[in-house]
Amino acid sequence: MAVYTKTMTEGSEFGCIIKFTLPLLFGNLFQQFYNIVDSMIVGQYLGKEALAAVGATGSMTFFFYTLCIGLSIGTGILVAQHFGAGNEKYVRKLIANSAYATAAAGVILTVLSVLLAPAMLHLLETPDTIFDDAVGYMRIACAGTVAVAAYNWINAVMRSLGNSKIPLIFLIIASVLNVGLDLLFVLVFQMGVNGAALATILAQALSAVGCIIFAFIKFPQFGISREEARFDRSVAGNCLVKGVPIALQYAFISVSMIYLQRTANLFGDDVIASYTATMRVEQLIQQPFSSLGTALSTFVGQNLGAGKLDRCIRGYRRSMLAMAGFSAVMLGLFLLFSGNIVGFFVGDAEVINIGGTALKLSACFYVFLGTIHTTRGLLNGAGDVNYAMVNGFVEVIGRIGFATLLSNMEAVGCWSVWATSGLTWFITGVMSLIRYKGGKWKRHGIYAEKI
Repeated sequence: MAVYTKTMTEGSEFGCIIKFTLPLLFGNLFQQFYNIVDSMIVGQYLGKEALAAVGATGSMTFFFYTLCIGLSIGTGILVAQHFGAGNEKYVRKLIANSAYATAAAGVILTVLSVLLAPAMLHLLETPDTIFDDAVGYMRIACAGTVAVAAYNWINAVMRSLGNSKIPLIFLIIASVLNVGLDLLFVLVFQMGVNGAALATILAQALSAVGCIIFAFIKFPQFGISREEARFDRSVAGNCLVKGVPIALQYAFISVSMIYLQRTANLFGDDVIASYTATMRVEQLIQQPFSSLGTALSTFVGQNLGAGKLDRCIRGYRRSMLAMAGFSAVMLGLFLLFSGNIVGFFVGDAEVINIGGTALKLSACFYVFLGTIHTTRGLLNGAGDVNYAMVNGFVEVIGRIGFATLLSNMEAVGCWSVWATSGLTWFITGVMSLIRYKGGKWKRHGIYAEKI
């Protein structure tokens, strides 16, 4: 019988992390792939105004999605630690109770986001030329929030049990489906930007349903008894204690991204389209950082659960070296080919010119972005989730503060949009390193009960 779970408490630290990272990376790249396909099809076939409409909704939909994502990450932390400690019964209770919370949060956020879409886009000062398309796209994208919640929950649980391959398989299938549906809805049915949004949420829903069915069939931890499936206030409370701070962190980051989107909107359609294209590229570049951080979180959770602090420290240090090397490669690549990369998304010469220069600026700060993801992975895996709120608050202050200051400086102008992100990454990355060096993370989670 195939074994679908894996402990990461033995063997080479970096070897464990890399083997776990690669399926995550491929999965994240495929997920971003169908986001990029949306932008390419919309930008090339519907024009820059349609691309700007899609981009104008990104920060708002991200806000609702990440509240669900934060809860799932909190669940993953607890499952990884207790799985590493061998507490199988408690793992099953965690899976059941976290599912209830995820479903409730997904439904509530779906309803709120669909109803509030026009008001929130007005708040962003979305230009009238793209407003109607932006509302339609956001409402359809947000209608899939419950699917996003389910997908991230099942992925967090599978990852915490040491399996990053099964979600990849379902995501590849969903990505291929998304490309086909994009072409069908946009080119054949002439549904405009609404078709692109519908294609994405249908693909996400399929991936979530497939993963959940597979988990209940193949993972022993999903063989939950009637007693273990009962709602347990204490277990649910533990999930919330870990999940809410991370959800708030992501919410803070979302608020800061909303403000930055608003700043981009003030400079007109060309800058909005350029920002949309560079954000799609940035989301792609972040995937190695994000995947490494997620793998490190699972690695640290399992090893702290097993009482192996030294493995956590060695794994973190080697992950940081890998991250720095990747950042250097991406900097060189973007200095040479940034304009060509933006050209994949839109044919307008002015948008390509702005976006190409912006990518070069952003790439200078990628090492700090990588530092945030890698260090956050260790801290989250250890259960040091209260810092997550501090981390998110710093990003809010940084993005709002720098965007307000720089956008009002005539010499900086529209470049304030990208300079703001870079400077915010720098400050947040340095603070994350300070938190790691302080060592407080060692006194969190069930490892603290072992010392």
